[in-house]
Amino acid sequence: MTDPSVTTDAPAAVRFDTKVVVVLRAGLLPWQELNVTAFLMSGISTSAPGLTGEPYRDADDTEYLPMLRQPVVVMTADAATLAAARAKAIAREIPAAIYTEELFATGHDAANRAAVATVPAADLNLVGIALRGPRNVVDRIVKGARMHD
Repeated sequence: MTDPSVTTDAPAAVRFDTKVVVVLRAGLLPWQELNVTAFLMSGISTSAPGLTGEPYRDADDTEYLPMLRQPVVVMTADAATLAAARAKAIAREIPAAIYTEELFATGHDAANRAAVATVPAADLNLVGIALRGPRNVVDRIVKGARMHD
C-alpha cells in the first residue's frame, strides 16, 4: 500500500510530508521514558492505514514484524510546554496519543482509559504526547520542546 504522505525525489531519496514526534516530560526516569515512548508509538502506528511498511526478512528468510515507515523525533519539554502542545494539537485537529502519570500505576488498557476519562483535558497530568501531521504544523505545535538527549 502506498503512503500518500511520502514523496520521492529520486529512487534512493524519500521525503515525508508528515512528521512523527514524541514529546516526553523532562525529568522522567529512563524506564518511564522508554515505556511512554513505546505506548505512544503504538497509538501513532495504528492511527492511519499504510503507516507501517512491509515485514522485514533476514538472509535466512526469517520474517519480522513491519515497523513505522518514517523516522520518529523524540523531544522533551516541561509540563507547561507539554500541556500547550496537547492543546494546540487538539485545536488544529491533529490526532494525538497521550500518556498521563496515572498510567504508570494501571495494569491494562481498560484501566488506562478509565484513568484518563476521570480528568478534564486541561487538568491531564501529561508525561508524554505523540503526534503525526503535516511537518510545518507539527513543528509549530511542539515549539519550545527540545531534542531528547
